[in-house]
Amino acid sequence: MHGQTNQGLLVSDDSTNGNGPFSRQAKTSLLRRLLRPSPKYSLLTLLFVGFVAGIIFWGGFNTGLEATNTEGFCISCHEMRDNVYAELKETIHYSNRTGVHAICSDCHVPRAWIPKMIRKIQASKEVWGKLTGSISTREKFEAKRLQLARNEWARMKANNSLECRNCHTQERMKPELQKERSAKMHAIGVKGNNTCIDCHKGISHHKPQGMTDEDES
Repeated sequence: MHGQTNQGLLVSDDSTNGNGPFSRQAKTSLLRRLLRPSPKYSLLTLLFVGFVAGIIFWGGFNTGLEATNTEGFCISCHEMRDNVYAELKETIHYSNRTGVHAICSDCHVPRAWIPKMIRKIQASKEVWGKLTGSISTREKFEAKRLQLARNEWARMKANNSLECRNCHTQERMKPELQKERSAKMHAIGVKGNNTCIDCHKGISHHKPQGMTDEDES
């Protein structure tokens, strides 16, 4: 028994520190082969192939990323289609006299690359929510609606309602064409350094039940 144990240890030592496939020498040899210039292809050929492969990879990645921004993708699950999307269809952001139609990503996904990637990573938690059925029914959705809304309000507050400002700019508004109350409130908002979401909660979706005075402000 003692001899077998020692023999097993010797085999293990040889595989990690000697000549085994996972030994230090094997790893070093592999690294040298990867860094060594190719004997068959010129450096220019390798650079060209790498460049083309990079374009194909980037194109595929970006195409897949943009596919997740489409309205069809966003409402492919019934949690979105039967709840917030159904509410959006009742608003001016969906149908209006000029035919301008805002989709989910226009309001919920930043356009700049780094903020967009951060948002996509954050949104990956929704996959877990789908798997666990956290809002799989209308009752479950309503129970979580206020917290979900607060999360989005806080995000838009932090970025100064950037997604709203992609389409609506204070500088190009014409107060004289607005209703008197709207023009007055916009002027007050500018003086108070308010952001869009401070006053326009519920403009595209129903307001949650149980909102506090702080939520309304």
